Amino acid sequence: MSAEPRINDRIRVPEVRLVGPSGEQVGIVPLAKALELAQEYDLDLVEVAANARPPVCKLMDYGKFKYESAMKAREARKNQAHTVIKEMKLRPKIDPHDYDTKKGHVVRFLKQGDKVKITIMFRGREQSRPELGFRLLQRLASDVEELGFIESNPKQDGRNMIMVLGPHKKKTEAMAEAREAQAARKAERQGVTSDEASEAPAEEAPAVEETPAAEAPVAEASADAPAETPEA
Repeated sequence: MSAEPRINDRIRVPEVRLVGPSGEQVGIVPLAKALELAQEYDLDLVEVAANARPPVCKLMDYGKFKYESAMKAREARKNQAHTVIKEMKLRPKIDPHDYDTKKGHVVRFLKQGDKVKITIMFRGREQSRPELGFRLLQRLASDVEELGFIESNPKQDGRNMIMVLGPHKKKTEAMAEAREAQAARKAERQGVTSDEASEAPAEEAPAVEETPAAEAPVAEASADAPAETPEA
């Protein structure tokens, strides 16, 4: 079944409850009269409540209505927050440099408003030392406590130990802050460009004054012309 409402000649009922262009109630009128009013206003007759008795129809610009509805839906999807769970894997005896790198990724994920699943992978004899993984997870949670919290406590899952960190900041807040930061960077770049453009003529100005065009003819005239006798 089509989700599109019936409009104009596709409406097949003897009478409708008509709503005017500004939302005013016109009342129950014959379908022919409603179509006639639609032509007078240069609008469409759109069935907005098909299950009512009689159906409710409204006079509107249907093309404009569809466009505005599509833009609203697009904006809603743009601002919709999707919960994402990122994953970061570590070894119990991880190198300090690798730990800092992985922690940096966790910080970035939490700042974006995403959850992070931390997995400690045990191999060989490491499986007999689960406390190493537990201490590592506790250390990581402590290092990022300003950005996230332990949503799921460490637990053993086969040869792995898993903990889930949740962000303090909501996804929508993180998205809004990211957009504001992007707009600020764009405005700053545009400001630098406009400043450079305004300074360019000032740098070229001395080059225009270097050639003393007016002085050459004056020097020649003073050399060839006879001396003038001052008047008494």
